[in-house]
Amino acid sequence: MSGHGKRRRMSAGTGTGPARLTRRGRILAWSAGVTSVVVLGVAGVGAWVYQDLNDNIRSADVDDRIGGDRPVNLSPGSKNILVVGSDSRDGANAKYGKDLTTMQSDTLMVLHVPANREWATVVSFPRDSWVGIPACDKGDGGTSAPHHFKINEAFAIGGSGGEVAGAAACSIKTVEANTGLRIDHFMSVDFQGFKGMVDALEGIEVCPKEAIHSEKARLDMEPGCQTVRGEQALGYVRVRYGVGDGSDIGRIGRQQEFMDALAAKAKDKLTSPKALYGFLQSGTKSLTTDPDLAGIKPLYGLASELKGIPSDRLTFLTVPNYPREADIATDKANVVWQYPQATDLFTDLAKDREVDKKRLEAGAKNPLYASAVRVQVLNGTPVQGLAGTVAEQLRTAGVTVTGTGNAPAHAGATEVTYPPGLEKQAKALAARLPGVKAVQAADATAGVVTLVVGKDLDPERIR
Repeated sequence: MSGHGKRRRMSAGTGTGPARLTRRGRILAWSAGVTSVVVLGVAGVGAWVYQDLNDNIRSADVDDRIGGDRPVNLSPGSKNILVVGSDSRDGANAKYGKDLTTMQSDTLMVLHVPANREWATVVSFPRDSWVGIPACDKGDGGTSAPHHFKINEAFAIGGSGGEVAGAAACSIKTVEANTGLRIDHFMSVDFQGFKGMVDALEGIEVCPKEAIHSEKARLDMEPGCQTVRGEQALGYVRVRYGVGDGSDIGRIGRQQEFMDALAAKAKDKLTSPKALYGFLQSGTKSLTTDPDLAGIKPLYGLASELKGIPSDRLTFLTVPNYPREADIATDKANVVWQYPQATDLFTDLAKDREVDKKRLEAGAKNPLYASAVRVQVLNGTPVQGLAGTVAEQLRTAGVTVTGTGNAPAHAGATEVTYPPGLEKQAKALAARLPGVKAVQAADATAGVVTLVVGKDLDPERIR
C-alpha cells in the first residue's frame, strides 16, 4: 500500500456493468498529454525539463488533407477534440498483429468543451461502428473511394503512407461526415507511450473475475487481483475476445476503467522526480496533435479548463447503437448507430447544448431497427436515376426500401412524409438525412414512409 493512500484496483467482469469511474480522470488519462501537463504543473519542474518534454510532442498539420467541405461551427468558442488511441503495427508494435494495415486506431472519442466551460461531454465511438467512409487522401499518392466499413478503418486508410497527419485527417473527415460536428483539434496517443506510463507507475492493479487467455492480445491471466505492467498491461486493455461478451462495447468500458485507475495512481504515486520524469517522457513521446495543441503550454491551458468543470457535469457516453445483425442477418461483427437518438446527441453538441444523459439512454432502451423502417423513394429532381441511387444508400444502411419512382412534381427541398402511426419510423429516417424533418401528411401512402428526394440531398451524406 502506498504511503499516500490505498492502491487503486479495478475489476473486469463482462464489461457491460456500471464502471467505477472518475470522470475527470478518464478525460485526462486518455489524453495522455493533458494528464502529463496537469502533473507537470503541480510538480513545478525546471525549465530544462519543460523544454525537453515540450520537444517530445509531435505536430501534424491536417487541414490541407481534410479539404473545404466541412460542417460549420455552430457554437463559436466551443471545442470538439478528436482523441485517437493509435494501434500502430509498425516498429515495436509489430508483434501485435500481422498482415494488417500499418496504422490502426484502437480507440476513438470526441471531447466537447462548451463555450462557457461549465460542463463537458465525451462521446466514445465503438470501433466496429458501420459507417460511411468518405474519399480520403491515402498519403501514398492515391485517393480512396467512398464506401461503408468499420469506423476505425478511416485511420488506416489515411495512414497508408505511414503518416499520422493522413490517418488523423481521414478519421476527422469520417467523424464529421457521420456526426455533423466540426472537429477543431485532434490528439493521437500511441501504444508505446501507454506502456511507458504504466511502467513509470510500477504497474496498475486489476482484479479480473475470470481467467483471460488470448493469443491475439498475448495475454494469460488467472482470476483475482494482480499488478500488470508493460506488455501485460497493454494486452489487458486491448483484449476483446474471450472476455465477457467479447464486444467492443465491453472493451471500451474496461479501457475507461483502467485509465481511471492509471490517472488515480499517477496523482498518488508521482512524488519522486525519477518516476515523474519517466511518466512525462512516455506520455509526451506518445503524443501527436494538430499544430495549435502541439506544446506543453496549449495542453496545460486545455487541462486548466477541464479542471474547473464540476465532476457532476462531465458526461461520458457511447453513441447509441445496436448489433447490425438486426438489419443484416449475415453481419455478426459490427454495430450500427441508433437513430434518431444518435442525431439528437450530435445536434445537441453541435449547438453547444448540455446532453441529458438519462433522457438519451431512456430513448435508446428499445431501439428501432433500420430494417423496421419501410420507405418508398421518389425522385423530385430532373436528375435521372437519383431515386435508385438514394435507395441503394438506404439499403446499405439497413433500411427497407419498398420501391422507387418519380414524384408528381419537382421538389426544391427533400421531404419525408408519413401517415398516422409511423411517426417513429419517419423520424428515424429523417435523422439520417442532414437538415430534413419528418411531417405527417393526410394523403401519405398507408403503411410506408415517403421520401421525396430534392436537389438539396447529397446521397453520400446519408447516414
